[in-house]
Amino acid sequence: MTVDDVAALRVAGAAAGPARWERACLLTDLFPERGAAALFGDVQVALFRLPDDAAYGVHAGQVHAVQNLDPFSAANVISRGIVGTRAGEPTVAAPVYKQVFSLVTGTCLVLADKTPKDDLPADLVTYPVEVREDVVYVGLP
Repeated sequence: MTVDDVAALRVAGAAAGPARWERACLLTDLFPERGAAALFGDVQVALFRLPDDAAYGVHAGQVHAVQNLDPFSAANVISRGIVGTRAGEPTVAAPVYKQVFSLVTGTCLVLADKTPKDDLPADLVTYPVEVREDVVYVGLP
């Protein structure tokens, strides 16, 4: 995923819902609070399954998907991040420079005194997720 790819995804996803749903994996393939990377063509997505824990509030047990490209290191490593919460909102801390992102909105909540590389936006692209009959699907533009 390049800078141009991220910009195109933001524009495409802004106006409409997903153009297609892609099968990612079985729900049982995802371990709670652990990330997994999925590749759809040239788009890398990081998937996170949240535990059934009161700390996650209304997000408990849900699966979230964001871009796997870390905008601060320009490496596809977000799926290796540390899952947590901020005021009940599920988050992931990037493994390289420790920026914290919302898994719900993709917003960068903590910059950690860094700026994104290669003119990448600081926030992550988010993707809709559906779980049907224990199969995880990701909505792509």
